[in-house]
Amino acid sequence: MKSETYVIVGAGLAGARAAEALRAEGFDGRVVLVGEEAEYPYIRPPLSKDYLAGTSARHSIDVHQAEWYAGQDIEVLPGRAVTALTLDARRLTFADGGTLRYDRLLLSTGAAARPFPGDGGDLAGVHLLRTVGDSTRLKETLKPGRRRVVVVGAGWIGLEVAAAARGYGNDVTVLGQGGVPLERAVGAEIGAIFAQLHRDNGVDLRMETGVAEILGADGRVTGVRLEAAAGQATAGEEAAEGVGSGTDGERGEVVPADVVVIGIGATPNTRLALDAGLEVADGIVVDAAFRTNEPGVYAVGDVASVFHPVLGHHLRVEHWANAENAGRAAALSMLDRAVSYEEIPYFYTDQFDLGMEYSGYGELARDAELVFRGDRSAREFLAFWVADGRVVAGMNVNVWGVNDSVQTLIRSRMRVDPSVLRDGTRSLESIIGQAVEAPGAGS
Repeated sequence: MKSETYVIVGAGLAGARAAEALRAEGFDGRVVLVGEEAEYPYIRPPLSKDYLAGTSARHSIDVHQAEWYAGQDIEVLPGRAVTALTLDARRLTFADGGTLRYDRLLLSTGAAARPFPGDGGDLAGVHLLRTVGDSTRLKETLKPGRRRVVVVGAGWIGLEVAAAARGYGNDVTVLGQGGVPLERAVGAEIGAIFAQLHRDNGVDLRMETGVAEILGADGRVTGVRLEAAAGQATAGEEAAEGVGSGTDGERGEVVPADVVVIGIGATPNTRLALDAGLEVADGIVVDAAFRTNEPGVYAVGDVASVFHPVLGHHLRVEHWANAENAGRAAALSMLDRAVSYEEIPYFYTDQFDLGMEYSGYGELARDAELVFRGDRSAREFLAFWVADGRVVAGMNVNVWGVNDSVQTLIRSRMRVDPSVLRDGTRSLESIIGQAVEAPGAGS
């Protein structure tokens, strides 16, 4: 393999872990890690959490220091945008006209923050949050405090930004659609807990609220105009994330703003793959070993729609743990190792004094029974989603050291009596040890 060149396009966490695993597994050919940002690979979750809040330094989010890549003989090309992929020639073309040939290619191009679709999204003072540059600029804007901050979108990013903004002493309004925040992600009952958390910390949380336009003067944001008919949702994901149509012809309330943050989701960066002729459907379509429909081309991370053996269909996951784990697995697949990626989706959040971890299959949890253990009023509890007697998802809120056990319960497909899950005197380990495995469990 010494004469072969393996190229990774996308220098985020997934790409960095793939490069790292190629070397760890003994690949001695050329490894090139290409990044559009003028940065070495870094970890994104802190951009809306501790880095934005000012409690962690810039260097703490780096996957590795620059010297590490040199020591591993991994070529990193930051600030190099790839504009074309020619499959039959196995060639990449850069924006500056340069080219690079590969023997095997891993696409890890990530996702882009979805911009505000209406008027005013380009005003000064309107922020998207995806890159470390975005986070740094927003942090410097929030740090002085006493700003009127409006967050459009009541998902994870929106709520985390709201918590950071309040921490700097700003007045914060969050605008979202749906009855409670995070309703699509964790359901109405858990969403209500997050709603109360934010209201208890001084956030003006307005749900069932659509946004018609962002207003400005002299090129700078001055406010956000709401839709006149509260709760009128548009079709599709934008409505679910907090953006209304603004086409009802009536003029709604204006919420004054010095700063507006748009947190309405992300879109996978599939243009390179699409133009090259790879199969794309809500991401680059790959099998459980990250292989595209083109031999020698793989995809991983936020941009990849991966076949999940447990669910029996493709799934695109944008969370940190997927990039961390899938990057390594994709490298093994590039080396022709047997891979069938079936990690349980995992994510976490930190907001005010609440820390949470979630593991599970959101689609299986939607119609499941929600079982609590612990003290919800103190925000110290576990929650389990139980379907057909099996745990399909679990969340720990301000309770630590239990996520591995939660994942074991999910992975085992053991039948568990909900009353046993509620019993705080029973450890999860004892439940796992004594649960009766259902017929066909683990199949």
